[in-house]
Amino acid sequence: MPRVGAVDLVAKGDRERLTAFLRKAPRTVREGLRKAPRAVRGDLWTVARDPLPSVGLLGWLPHVHVMLFVAIMGLLNANQSRQVLGEASALWTLIAVLQPAAALLALSRPVPAWWLSTIGLSATAAAAETGADRDTLWPWSVAGIALHTLVLLLLALRVRPRVAVEALGLTVLAGLLNTSLASQNHNQVLTRGAVIFATAVVVGTALRGRRVARTRLVRQEELTAEERSRRTLLEERNRIARELHDVVAHHMSVISIQAQVAPHLVDAPTAELTENLAGIRESAVEALTELRRVLGVLRSEDAGAEGVRHAPQPTLDRLDEVVAKVRGAGLTVTTETTGAPRPLSPGVELSAFRIVQEALSNVLRHAPGAAVRVAIGYRPDGLTLRIANTAPREPVPLPSDTGHGLLGMRERTAMLGGELATGRTPDGGWEVTAILPATAPKPPADPVEARP
Repeated sequence: MPRVGAVDLVAKGDRERLTAFLRKAPRTVREGLRKAPRAVRGDLWTVARDPLPSVGLLGWLPHVHVMLFVAIMGLLNANQSRQVLGEASALWTLIAVLQPAAALLALSRPVPAWWLSTIGLSATAAAAETGADRDTLWPWSVAGIALHTLVLLLLALRVRPRVAVEALGLTVLAGLLNTSLASQNHNQVLTRGAVIFATAVVVGTALRGRRVARTRLVRQEELTAEERSRRTLLEERNRIARELHDVVAHHMSVISIQAQVAPHLVDAPTAELTENLAGIRESAVEALTELRRVLGVLRSEDAGAEGVRHAPQPTLDRLDEVVAKVRGAGLTVTTETTGAPRPLSPGVELSAFRIVQEALSNVLRHAPGAAVRVAIGYRPDGLTLRIANTAPREPVPLPSDTGHGLLGMRERTAMLGGELATGRTPDGGWEVTAILPATAPKPPADPVEARP
């Protein structure tokens, strides 16, 4: 008995796999052929309107060029049809109108226009088959090829590549059908016409792909800009929340300490007083614990050294430090204070300091060499801030990122119930004006707690 080697086993396994593939291949091909008519019908059996959009700076000029081209080719097509079919026949008049009308219809409804143009080509070939001599181009004339090429181009500019390829295939099949039914030899132009049609489909598909890619890129840039603005806003809100956490935590700590010390400031305090103060201190400690648990996570882990992270929040008393740093950076800054300076609520002091700080930072980034004027006005009912700069004396560098900027100013002003106005000045500079109340607005009362 002969031995069966490893090579024979491998060859046998390959033959089995090949046999299995050949058994499945016809089934796959049959399923593809069975589904093809349904797919073609779904793609090309439609009268949907799909107008050709204007083209950038050219506007509607391409549409005018299309109309002029259709008019010229329509006249040429009518002349060729009349020569082949004869003036006595009324069919050349119908053909002379049918194909130019299909090309114009392709500006708004490309799929129905392609059907109409294909029918016109086939009808022209069938009618001219007996009257065309051996030197006449057949089954398509020069004008017919030009008009149908335009229709295929306009179709490929609007539909998916698969639909354009299906239309091209059906056009070539229609030409093959006319050729197979011919009763005599002609100067056949089927191959050359098919190459021209295929070129139009390739060009149109490429232009459509470029337009779709550009549209998606613009949309992606818009989404990126929106996401960047949203992220910037969230970052600034987190920053404000951290600062408010520090302010509220400070006051709660003061309440707790005062409640603990108060019994020692009274001679022989009553039991009720001691109990109430102990309750106040306990409530303050619990509120402080909850506040740190909820908002403490907003502190940035890389915010710097421990001493910097837990430093007191700045107020308007430290504004001179910021002005000095900006002057050291090369800006001319003048300050002016009107009204009687007085302590304001910590939230107002902090927000006013941050607004002035951010406005000066924006001048450094976007208006190098400009002169800045900072005006602070104390009013009985609030505080007015005005930071104005002249036009930059040096070239303005392009911003590398969006930053917080005006978003943070608006957030702080809206949080306090104030008003903010920004805009350019007549001399080419920039101005920021903020009106802040003396105290932050109280939150609306809880309707459940307000009921007697």
